[in-house]
Amino acid sequence: MAKESFELPIYWNDYEDIAMGLYEKFGDDFGESQIYRIRFTELLDWILSLPNFAGTREQSNEGHLEQIQTAWVYEWRDNQ
Repeated sequence: MAKESFELPIYWNDYEDIAMGLYEKFGDDFGESQIYRIRFTELLDWILSLPNFAGTREQSNEGHLEQIQTAWVYEWRDNQ
């Protein structure tokens, strides 16, 4: 019997999961200072394109995006 992988959906409050997804997608393409300079419009599009992300554009807000940037920086630091 084949093993099926099942990933839970990710929502806006799952900052660490989103950050891990962004780090997996971009790796070391962005360092700490670059992550904080990413425009929220770009960040929003990248988040919405992550696999298993179930949130909507309308549910996003500046606070979510700021928390995600910070979590992404910590994820980047952890992998250095």
